[in-house]
Amino acid sequence: MFKYVIRTLVIGLVLLVLVVVVGGIVGFNFFRDGAIKQYFATMKPPAATVSTTIVKPSTWTPGVEAIGTANAVRGVELTVETTGIVKEILFHANQKVAADAVLLQLDDAVERADLNATKAQAALDQTSLARAFELQKRGVGSDVTLDTARATASASASQVNKLQAVLDQKQLTAPFAGTVGIPKIDLGQYLAPGTSVVTLQDLDTMRVDFSVPEQDLPLLKIGQTVKLGIGGSDMPYAGTIRGINPKIDPSSRLVTVRAEVANTEGKLTPGQFVQVRVILPEENNVLALPQTALTSSLYGDYIFVVHPAKAAEAAPAAKPDEKAAASSTDKPADTAKPADTASADPAKPADATKPSGDASAAKPAADAAKPALVLSQVFVKPGRRNEGMVEILQGLSAGDEVVTAGQNRLFNGMSVAVDNTIDPTKSANKQATDQ
Repeated sequence: MFKYVIRTLVIGLVLLVLVVVVGGIVGFNFFRDGAIKQYFATMKPPAATVSTTIVKPSTWTPGVEAIGTANAVRGVELTVETTGIVKEILFHANQKVAADAVLLQLDDAVERADLNATKAQAALDQTSLARAFELQKRGVGSDVTLDTARATASASASQVNKLQAVLDQKQLTAPFAGTVGIPKIDLGQYLAPGTSVVTLQDLDTMRVDFSVPEQDLPLLKIGQTVKLGIGGSDMPYAGTIRGINPKIDPSSRLVTVRAEVANTEGKLTPGQFVQVRVILPEENNVLALPQTALTSSLYGDYIFVVHPAKAAEAAPAAKPDEKAAASSTDKPADTAKPADTASADPAKPADATKPSGDASAAKPAADAAKPALVLSQVFVKPGRRNEGMVEILQGLSAGDEVVTAGQNRLFNGMSVAVDNTIDPTKSANKQATDQ
């Protein structure tokens, strides 16, 4: 019986210890989870570093953006008009030729022989005409003989002109001054009429054909300035509008426009893709921001505006009287340091050689004096875009401080720190050289 009681007490004691240990573990886990939740719930996230700009009314140069194709103002594929064997090629690739310069000579031996024979016959017929005219003056020749001689001489002269034209077709000449391309024929090759020989392009002046939407047609007129660029944001070429198609394409609702631009340096090539911007009159008092400040989402376009935090949003600070009370309770008043009493004595000058603690605390004090900055997410209505800037039609006012860089992981009401040493409108290499 006694052993049974001892066993029961041991088992109960073990169970009690297990309950206490398990309960302690469970309680500790609940306490730890609650403390973690409380910590993260009350933890204030660190301030994010951003770059900002102040919204100011500025001058805006609007324009019509388009994509165009460059072509030579005069360009043609030269072909032969008659058959023949290539005898001479009088040009080489990328050669600049003058107007009426001979580029190709076909074999013309037969045509030249026929022309010489016809010229001899024409000279004989001209002599017969002169003789018939002399006999007519003397009264021994008839009118029929004179008319026949005159018709024969005229026919011979016409035949000479015809053979001369056939002989000229054996030569290929440049219709205007320009630059020739790569030859498409070889010596000794037989050419049929219409065979392409070479391209000839006048590269001094280029024309650019582009299309704009029909709603932009009232903004265009002949003589307007046009900026052109090959790629990127730079548009170093300037030209003028020379023609506007009076008909709008009913399928695409686009109108074709043609501009001309000088190509003195020869950097524009026929058939090249170019970016076009038609310059419109300037506008004043336009609110514009760098495009990096604008963020697009499914709910609309928005920006982040920086403003000082309100009293409720800022971290609570201890009151001066509370600080004084805390300091008075922590140490007695009679244990003041000699430095404190010395500084409190107005008659005794401060030691100039000894550094003061106020100077070391000046920077933290200045930082504490600065108001905390928070973000506000503002939805805006963007307008036109130009050279990395976007026009803001609604949602902003002059003087607002807007975030231009560092928007990743920002949210409404977040604390931020402003660092404007980096300009998002410039490339990294350019900023490095400026510094």
